[in-house]
Amino acid sequence: MVGKRLKEVRMKSGLSQQALGDLIGVTKVSICGYENGTRVPTIDNLIKLSDALNVTIDYLLGREVVIMNEESRSYIGSISYEDVDLIMELRHYPNLYSKILKDIKRSASLINKKIVGEKK
Repeated sequence: MVGKRLKEVRMKSGLSQQALGDLIGVTKVSICGYENGTRVPTIDNLIKLSDALNVTIDYLLGREVVIMNEESRSYIGSISYEDVDLIMELRHYPNLYSKILKDIKRSASLINKKIVGEKK
């Protein structure tokens, strides 16, 4: 998970492997190795990566965000950062977002049929 997330955040930040390596004091080869999974960053380098890229170590490790409370509703469980990204992107389309929320199961089924072509 570290490699995928590291590459994603590095690219979003507009950094080359060389530039990120320079920021944390390792070679481009090390960054490449982290991204393709042939090397594992030390704890110190993981901290430096998270600081340089302005993300949490949990995010780089693929850990999920724990959801505690929203508008006096309590939730037990967690949600991945990708799920949060999906929700945030959907909120850019308020009409679509509100329609999905009206009947989430039906909306998910329709989207699945349209995009994936599967019938439930």
